[in-house]
Amino acid sequence: MDVHRIGDASYRRRLNFSELLCISDNSFLTLRTKPMKLPQKSLLALSLSVLVIFAPTLLAVNPTQPVTVKAAVGSTPMTMKQAMAHPDWLGRQPEQAYWSADSQQVIYQRKQAGNELRDWFAAPVLGSAKTEALALQDWDDVGAYDQVFSADKQVVAWVFSGNVFVKQIKSGLVSQLTNDHTERSALKFLAGNRLSWRAGWDFYVADLLSGRQSLLVSLKTEKAPEAPKVADTYLAKEQQKLIGYVALQHKNATDEFNQQQQLQAKNSAVAAEPVFFGEGKQINGAALSPDGRHLIVAVADATEWREDTDIMPNYISSSGNIQAKPVRRRVHDQKPEPETFYLVDIAKSEKNELAIKDLPGFDEDVLASVKAENAKAEGKSYQSVKKARDVVLLSDWAWSQTAIQWNKSGSQVAMMLRSWDNKDRWLVTVDLDKARFVPQHRLHDDAWVNYEFNEFGWLNQEDTLYFLSEQTGYSQLYLKPLAGKVQALTKGEFEVSTPVLTKDDSAIYYRANPQHPGIYNIYKVDVASGQTTALTNLTGNLSFELSPDESKFMVRYSNSLLPEELYVMPTAANAALTRPTYTVSKELQQMALQAPQVIAVPSSHGKQPVYAKLYLPKDYQQGQKRRAVIFNHGAGYLQNSDLGWSNYFREFFFHNLLVQKGYVVLDMDYRASKGYGRDWRTAIYRQMGTPEIEDLQDGVKWLIANANVDQARIGTYGGSYGGFMTFMALFKEPDLFKAGAALRPVGDWAYYNFGYTSNILNTPEVDPIAYRRSSPIYFTQGLKAQLLINAPMVDDNVFFQDSVRIVQRLIEQEINTFETAIFPVEPHGFVQPSSWLDEYRRIEKLFDNTL
Repeated sequence: MDVHRIGDASYRRRLNFSELLCISDNSFLTLRTKPMKLPQKSLLALSLSVLVIFAPTLLAVNPTQPVTVKAAVGSTPMTMKQAMAHPDWLGRQPEQAYWSADSQQVIYQRKQAGNELRDWFAAPVLGSAKTEALALQDWDDVGAYDQVFSADKQVVAWVFSGNVFVKQIKSGLVSQLTNDHTERSALKFLAGNRLSWRAGWDFYVADLLSGRQSLLVSLKTEKAPEAPKVADTYLAKEQQKLIGYVALQHKNATDEFNQQQQLQAKNSAVAAEPVFFGEGKQINGAALSPDGRHLIVAVADATEWREDTDIMPNYISSSGNIQAKPVRRRVHDQKPEPETFYLVDIAKSEKNELAIKDLPGFDEDVLASVKAENAKAEGKSYQSVKKARDVVLLSDWAWSQTAIQWNKSGSQVAMMLRSWDNKDRWLVTVDLDKARFVPQHRLHDDAWVNYEFNEFGWLNQEDTLYFLSEQTGYSQLYLKPLAGKVQALTKGEFEVSTPVLTKDDSAIYYRANPQHPGIYNIYKVDVASGQTTALTNLTGNLSFELSPDESKFMVRYSNSLLPEELYVMPTAANAALTRPTYTVSKELQQMALQAPQVIAVPSSHGKQPVYAKLYLPKDYQQGQKRRAVIFNHGAGYLQNSDLGWSNYFREFFFHNLLVQKGYVVLDMDYRASKGYGRDWRTAIYRQMGTPEIEDLQDGVKWLIANANVDQARIGTYGGSYGGFMTFMALFKEPDLFKAGAALRPVGDWAYYNFGYTSNILNTPEVDPIAYRRSSPIYFTQGLKAQLLINAPMVDDNVFFQDSVRIVQRLIEQEINTFETAIFPVEPHGFVQPSSWLDEYRRIEKLFDNTL
């Protein structure tokens, strides 16, 4: 195998899939395989299946003869100081990558060493030209991640520093249409060589041939102007009759108002009259049709995101004084904020409300059983009644689109709506003539509609919708002709995401994990036949972006030992890849790192196993039984036992350090984790901290049976949701772990935010049972193990108050097997290397002393 200089970001050559994962200096990615020495009897009894973590393709593995990969990645042992150092030392990987408009370059950012500034780079994908850093004066000329193209793909537009730029792709000519300090967004090419954008809630249009710009429509949250009126009182009416001056003033004001109305209607030089939505309102979303004739607008009552009492003290301020920092309100304090939807006729400056009564199930009492259960617990009864539910535009955690999508011509519009209780998602179109919703698809979930897998859009050549739905239990891709039935384009027990439609409607590309939950590749489905083709066969994690000319993919790929880099490949099955970036540092390549094995731990509570990363020390079966640590990832809905580079890279290094000291480490994708389907995701509904701890119990059993682990020498730790799980494990199952570290932990879900918590536990007002069942503060009396609480003090996600209340509760219960460490300057995600180092030294000390 050829060896190439690791730091040369300009090096590129074509490589095939068998070579892709094997390129680096000093044998950084050299593969060596040997059988994993686990007890054969226990493997057969547990039907364990283990997959290769770090190989050029997914290997078919005999479940009773698992294979592992030992990567010779260097000889330098990991140290705690190195593991917790500023991540610059990893190599500063590419960020914010996108295609140039001509599909000939990949544009990306890279962090500067030693500060938080970024530089832009242009990497050619063909030929021998080198990657170049873009000079500051050229940053406005290279497009943007959210650039938009004309219908014929000959013109591209983007916003840079608030201003609008247009480029003729063939000639390369760039024109700047605006030059001021106004922020603009929502670029869209309109029919007739026009380009529109939004500044605030004013929509402008530019004629690309003449360069003339004009205000198309303005949306105002104030009262519409009215003709002067005489007050409806006795004195006012008599005053008009008796005093000529008062009557004349009223007449003059009325004449002026009427003239202005006529001027507005008959003189094209006057800007169009605004569309008024009333005082005390706020606009939450609006989308202009491609023909420039209509707008869809979502309006709600104006509300603050917090109350005056929602503050967080900052003790380490630049002034030396205590600062009261504003923070978001708690789920307990959040009230519904429904939206009203309007169809606006721009030419007439008229709006018509789109009534939610046309949505199936709009008035169902979907929480009736929950309310009845809570009422019964209080000795009351509950009578279900039908009532219009609160509805809003859906917002997806992952998508880059909006919830309002017009078709190519502007003759049809689709919207994705959700109920405020998040039990329903509606895909609707709008009858533009009758101004009403036309339901196309309803997705109901007794738990909650997913935060992701909500992408949708129109085919280019016909009025047919494509969309993702979890209706089968897994996110799959569907078609919906407006006058026809829903058609499944993909089927299976795997997750489909990020669908990308070709301009001729022949195919949809997507990302999915059908081979294994932790392995993601690119697939293509033929829209006409439904035939699916795998385009990549990598073992790791990836995302992709289709080039503007649709001939190539830009692939962001990583595996367990290699941080994310950029690759380019043709849109053909098993095509060779070109790598325009390689940023891994020499320090990282020299580290003696162990790639974890991904194992399938049998579950005592369902058919699906619990996938987990396993780290084993050398000769772990020899000598006395080992001590072990189980790591609990954060976020709840997050996948960490995939085969890509982990967002928890510091924890990955820490686990390697523990392995160097003889520990066994297990990192589980417990129930609630992402990547395993709807039922796995919603298993925690109304019972957070119960299914997950059951999965930890299965993990402990597996370690004892298969990895020579001492049952009395197992600890656990995690941050955020992982900190919450540490609390729940130590409080509710006091004999499961000898010690635990809870980092930035949730102590009481009633104090967390609305957007996340209300999906899983409803709201405290509706479902107090779920909050008492799921909040650690109600179970503190069970603590027997040694507990370390690490709490950042300026955490605006999980408030420091959570840890303070838990500590006070433990003090009042006279429990003294805990310690608390505070971090005065840290937010939820630590920033300072000194804080990371202090935190993980404390965790290491806890485990060394107790296990």
